[in-house]
Amino acid sequence: MDKRKVITAYRRGFITMQECAQILGIDSLQVMGMVNEPELKELSGSMKKQHVNG
Repeated sequence: MDKRKVITAYRRGFITMQECAQILGIDSLQVMGMVNEPELKELSGSMKKQHVNG
């Protein structure tokens, strides 16, 4: 599964941090690092726009 989609699901509250870490195969601290990466924030923002626009 695409890690950007998993992180976006976590940010939107669809899954918990523990579930996110388990899906990605990493620990919760690593998830927090990935969630705070500007590159992933930018990508998930563009994913939201695509979802809203169609």
